[in-house]
Amino acid sequence: MVTELSGPAGLRLLDVDQPSPDGGVLIDVAAAGVSFPDLLLTRGRYQERPEPPFAPGLEVAGTVVSAPADSGHAEGDRAAAFMPHGGYAERVAVPAHRVVAIPPEASFEVAAAMLVNYHTVLFALERRAAIRAGEVLVVLGAGGGIGTAAVQVGAALGARVLAVVRDEAGRETATRAGAEEVIDLGDGLRDRARELTGGRGADVILDPVGGELFAEAIRCLAPEGRLLVVGFAAGSIPELKVNRLLLRNASVAGVAWGAFTEVDRELVGRGAAILAPMLADGRIDPVIAACYPLAEGARALADLEGRRVRGKSVLVVGA
Repeated sequence: MVTELSGPAGLRLLDVDQPSPDGGVLIDVAAAGVSFPDLLLTRGRYQERPEPPFAPGLEVAGTVVSAPADSGHAEGDRAAAFMPHGGYAERVAVPAHRVVAIPPEASFEVAAAMLVNYHTVLFALERRAAIRAGEVLVVLGAGGGIGTAAVQVGAALGARVLAVVRDEAGRETATRAGAEEVIDLGDGLRDRARELTGGRGADVILDPVGGELFAEAIRCLAPEGRLLVVGFAAGSIPELKVNRLLLRNASVAGVAWGAFTEVDRELVGRGAAILAPMLADGRIDPVIAACYPLAEGARALADLEGRRVRGKSVLVVGA
């Protein structure tokens, strides 16, 4: 539970009352994903700002305890779920439209690691950018959880993926995720991107980083290119001189998958149906860098904040 908005140090392991189903699906949690929004929640910097005490955690996987008769879920089913917060817990209650079945080949840890990152990048690439097979996708922050997911989903959708990293550890993680072409920021993003695309630039750029890198990324866009704003891991929100878009007939699109699950209540289920065969045939395979017991949720977030984890972290409940 976040007891004060002071970052990971404000987390405490507490006993609380069991959640009421309230018409939703009750799940015994086996694993919970650790994501950058969780870190923002602990500092009161996310778009949703619950008052302490509350549990962070946007994604869980576990076993259904109970479910409404018309929900498509039943007691004993393996299920994963998205929630605005509250996932760092032994048991959660989630509205049925945010709950999906776990594919048989996926462990609870893999299911928890997939939900936010893979659904976000699928929504970004397929719906917000309408990416086409053969287009060039540049993934910024390719050594992180969102980045590794984007490398895999982009390739699965038929794009040529250029993974952008800051250091050798990021290169190793992006390569482990399946990236065949990696750009080191030290070599110059714009020059390398244009060199690798015959001077044309990127059709789509996925940016979970923000900050100063955003302005350089804009310069990498090909004519009719699309830049996807996914987050601001660098800590600052950039501004844009829109004449750069005008000159290239380019566009910038925001990506907020979590909030949109209430606008389009079929979004989670539809995304799961697309991702399941990708997982089954190995086109996507979450890069899980670290697993922590639930009691060490604060350490998991501190390691994420300190950039000591590449790929995705997961809390294992009961460990």
